[in-house]
Amino acid sequence: MTHHLAITMGDPAGIGPEIIVKAAARLKDRIDSGDLKLMIIGSVPTLRRAEEALSLLPERIAEVSESGSWPALCCLQADEEGSFIEPGQLSADGGRFAYKAVEAGVRLAMADKIGGIVTAPLNKEALNKAGYHYAGHTEMLAELTGVRGSVMMLAHGNMRVSHVTTHVALQDVPKRLTPERLRLVIDLTDKALKGLGIANPKIAVAALNPHAGEGGLFGREDIDVSTPVIDKANAEGLNIHGPVPGDTVFVKLRAGQYDAVVAMYHDQGHIPVKLLGFEIDPTTGKWMDLSGVNVTLGLPIIRTSVDHGTAFDIAGKGIANERSLIEAIEFAEKLAANRHAA
Repeated sequence: MTHHLAITMGDPAGIGPEIIVKAAARLKDRIDSGDLKLMIIGSVPTLRRAEEALSLLPERIAEVSESGSWPALCCLQADEEGSFIEPGQLSADGGRFAYKAVEAGVRLAMADKIGGIVTAPLNKEALNKAGYHYAGHTEMLAELTGVRGSVMMLAHGNMRVSHVTTHVALQDVPKRLTPERLRLVIDLTDKALKGLGIANPKIAVAALNPHAGEGGLFGREDIDVSTPVIDKANAEGLNIHGPVPGDTVFVKLRAGQYDAVVAMYHDQGHIPVKLLGFEIDPTTGKWMDLSGVNVTLGLPIIRTSVDHGTAFDIAGKGIANERSLIEAIEFAEKLAANRHAA
């Protein structure tokens, strides 16, 4: 049986509502056939505005409650307090809806009522204005599911990159690179790749220092921390390579020499994926399209996300691109299908 996937709206003042409506319209044939089931969680009045403004769906998305039966495409109000959220306006109400939507999605996923969660973007400032003090979705989901030590993976085509650290100052990265953390990231990356149907994943560990430390001249973390962890993982049957210098490892990943890379810090992993995922109009210099998925590894539930922000500057204008959301839905589908088949 196909489970619903929940799409949490993120901050309703962002582009979440319109990319959700656009994605639902593009996926309508699959939804009508019962091959795909989606539940949108967030501000229903704001979703209604996007439906009316875009005029892409033949009828309104049915509103439902958490109990009872659900049609293949439906929506759920995340919070009884508040209603329509003005596009492009940062507010505590937007942050509250973003949190409440994820909270409801986690509750349904933990109860096995849905197959996973796909998150539209939230705004960290609005989230904190609402009293929810998280650095982002990853930290919020870890607390809501009772997990310590989740891992962020970005994916764009065959570019799959997981991260040892994410939202920390660069000066704190070396002390966060511990044998325990690195092995956790390697193990969760290996598990995720197997969940995508790759039988014997080949994973590269990116070096922290230039030239992997150049024999200790540029730092010893790659020699003293990463190398022993890699050796032990290989001795236990994994297929791990490195540390591979950061200036070449992503070229090799793109060439298909690896199935994924373990990056040491946020920008090391994000820049190559986003560089390839953003399409730029060479005439105007503006980005036209973007592609990529953010996946949280190590949770008891499936969670994928778009790989972009709320884009308050274009929210409500009907020009936001839904490509990343559709990719996140498809990624979640694949993970859910393999989990149920296991």
